[in-house]
Amino acid sequence: MQNKAHAIWVIFLSFFIAYLLAIVPFPDWAMNYRPEWVPMVLIYWVMALPYRIGIGSAWVVGLLMDILEGSILGLNALSLVIIAYITLSLHLRLRMFSSLQQAGLVLVLVGLNLMMCHWLQIVTGQSVASSLLFLMAALTSAVIWPSLFHLMRQIRRSFRVQ
Repeated sequence: MQNKAHAIWVIFLSFFIAYLLAIVPFPDWAMNYRPEWVPMVLIYWVMALPYRIGIGSAWVVGLLMDILEGSILGLNALSLVIIAYITLSLHLRLRMFSSLQQAGLVLVLVGLNLMMCHWLQIVTGQSVASSLLFLMAALTSAVIWPSLFHLMRQIRRSFRVQ
């Protein structure tokens, strides 16, 4: 029973840290290069524990991200649900991929997340399309992914999160 309580807190703590990293102030020139921490942590947990973290969790994580960013409610939730669905459908293959292959898929998934959020912001009038520089965050996330994956796996194993 105590191990399950630890497992839940480890998952919550990892998302809390991801939220904190998502709002850390960056200089204006570096904002487009900020890694997408919340989608990466979501991808990891969906891949590692698909029976515990799934589409419902992605919806809640996305709603919290919407509240944190002050964006339209459901904007991040919708894109994170789609990412969770794709990750769930590929989670057995993802576990067999090398770190480089996983980073390539993270590049695609985070890029998809960024494009959906940007498109929805344009449709709702929150943003004006300027350039595709916002997609650099997907590249930064893919570069960071192997280190994040190994760190999260080590934490999951040391706390016996199942």
